[in-house]
Amino acid sequence: MLHRVEHVMGFPVSLRVDDEHVGEESADAVFAWLREVDARFSPFKADSEVSRLGRGELTEAEASTDLRTVLDLCEHYRVATGGAFDVRLPGRGLDPCAVVKGWSVQRAADLLLAAGAKRFVLNAGGDVIAAGGPWRVGVRHPEHADKLCTVLSLTDGAVATSARYERGDHIIDGRTGLPATGLLSLTVVASSLTEADSVATAAFAMGAEGVDWAASLPGCEVFAVDGERRVLRTPGFPAAKEQSTAA
Repeated sequence: MLHRVEHVMGFPVSLRVDDEHVGEESADAVFAWLREVDARFSPFKADSEVSRLGRGELTEAEASTDLRTVLDLCEHYRVATGGAFDVRLPGRGLDPCAVVKGWSVQRAADLLLAAGAKRFVLNAGGDVIAAGGPWRVGVRHPEHADKLCTVLSLTDGAVATSARYERGDHIIDGRTGLPATGLLSLTVVASSLTEADSVATAAFAMGAEGVDWAASLPGCEVFAVDGERRVLRTPGFPAAKEQSTAA
């Protein structure tokens, strides 16, 4: 079994691969890609491509294909949420991190699949891509760090959670310019982390109405805790089974 943990993009990333034929070089490729993404797309690095674009030092037409892909995804979710999700908030500059994280970690998982990995878990700051399960994945309680609010079973797919507990009121409703309200946490299960992470953040930005919006998307299952501490979940949200392996 291959197991590695590194701190990349501001959060811990852990990789577990249970395929004997997949070696350290695959893990090297995963973490090298994530470090490259951090250097190129972080709005907190003055020389990154995102920062240069945000300052107007290059145009979108001059941006890399990868960055244009990310910006297209950002625009898709801006339109889909009626402006609640917006990576170009006034006074804040360009910040596509909400899409970059899921997109880049999904790309890392694709590298593992291309190397022949069939059973693995890639956990990026609590957002998870799994293959060859079932794996048991816990979702942190939005108010108690030492408790879980649910445990799900993930076989081949991804799960992402947006909440206030790590960075406070960091998700802004682009329609008002104020911190999003109405939800304590929202978890999305989807076939890819690109979708799960983007939808979770976009839905959280919408507030309470974001639960129904996320649930209406094909292939998305949702678990949410609203501001009144009520639990909302879609019928297909995958409940954990005892025989699942802990991720």
